Amino acid sequence: MKTARKTMLSAVQPTNPITLGNYVGAVRRWPQYQSDYDMVFFGVDMHAITLRQDPAQLREQTYRLMATLIAVGLDPDACTLFVQSHVPQHAELGWVLTCHAYMGELNRMTQFKDKSGKAGANIPVGLFAYPCLMAADILLYDAHRVPVGADQKQHVELTRDIAVRMNNAYGGDLFVVPELFLPTIGARIMSLQDPTKKMSKSDPNPKSTVFLTDTNKQIEKKIKGAVTDSGSEVTYQDDKPGVRNLIDLQCALTGQSPDSVLPQYVGKQYGHLKQDTAAVVVEAVAPVRDEVARLMADKGSLDAVLKKGADRARERAARTLARVYDRLGFVPPRSG
Repeated sequence: MKTARKTMLSAVQPTNPITLGNYVGAVRRWPQYQSDYDMVFFGVDMHAITLRQDPAQLREQTYRLMATLIAVGLDPDACTLFVQSHVPQHAELGWVLTCHAYMGELNRMTQFKDKSGKAGANIPVGLFAYPCLMAADILLYDAHRVPVGADQKQHVELTRDIAVRMNNAYGGDLFVVPELFLPTIGARIMSLQDPTKKMSKSDPNPKSTVFLTDTNKQIEKKIKGAVTDSGSEVTYQDDKPGVRNLIDLQCALTGQSPDSVLPQYVGKQYGHLKQDTAAVVVEAVAPVRDEVARLMADKGSLDAVLKKGADRARERAARTLARVYDRLGFVPPRSG
């Protein structure tokens, strides 16, 4: 007898294009999970508005994010792929969970501390409460596993705490308590201008980050302008973080090891390493970027894919929300 697959869930904010670091570290691995898990992927546009967004830009970036997820290999027929705001149950369950979370818990969230410090005097309430919406994102789909990076680990732990609390109050089978899934992480790609820091989509220096939307010329310019180190010998050492970062990039995208890359640069200088690294990055990024462009040129077809995913997601989410509302004692709506 075939065992039902467990559900794995992941989501991405459409506030910036996906970086090469995101791609190498996580995104390119997501399609591998489709055969083993019931996958749920979505763009969290409702999370994006915890900080003010330009409406036209948010709409375009949401389309681009979803096109990128398809371009890297997520199959809309093999997983549930949709946009968060197309499924109103996220906001509805988010409010219920907000009522069951504690101020002290939310105050301890390090992301709130970091982001509120940048928000100035007028801190949006959504910035404080959005972990409750993230908990709803997870609990709506009875997710068993949630792959996240270190920056989101605290939010999944909060989700578990709220799920256990409500299970104890309203019945032990109300929610599936999700497991924090720590997948094998790819190479940690660092900033091209400060190789002691992780490559980030929010880096104010545009030369620091390669995006999957960059043209071949932009990629080449950024890689060739990457900060290296004193000396000229190509070595893979901690005291040469710039050179080490370029070698890590090559290794991550070609599957080679540093030991197999280094002999190619005996007697050569940093310029050769940068030129070869740029070529490797272009070869990896160009097919994804070109497929995204093809998908973005036909928004009607992309809308149809997203509608199909949202219809499937709403059906699942509605079952969970109905169960929650019943346990809370809400009067059910009557038709007719």
